[in-house]
Amino acid sequence: MRAVIAESFERIHRSNLIGMGVIPLQFPQGKSASSLGLDGTEVFDVTGIETINDGKTPKTVRVKATKPGGNSVEFDAVVRIDTPGEADYYRNGGILQFVLRNMLKSS
Repeated sequence: MRAVIAESFERIHRSNLIGMGVIPLQFPQGKSASSLGLDGTEVFDVTGIETINDGKTPKTVRVKATKPGGNSVEFDAVVRIDTPGEADYYRNGGILQFVLRNMLKSS
């Protein structure tokens, strides 16, 4: 899974991420990388996104950020897949894969 976690997204940037098969995640209201003590060296584990494969887009996912020393920070992130069409693109790995699969189905 590939994801970008940010405080906010411009609409076009969020759409471009989904089109490339990258899930846009947003910090909860009032939280940021600095307020959570994140510095970019962490390894991230995301749970709860699996339900998208069952046709359900979760509103939030659980993120665990583990620092090199082993300390971790957990928080909920908002899933910024806002439409059923975007969920289809993400489920297929991006818009190109989505279009190709649909072309193969119709031929």
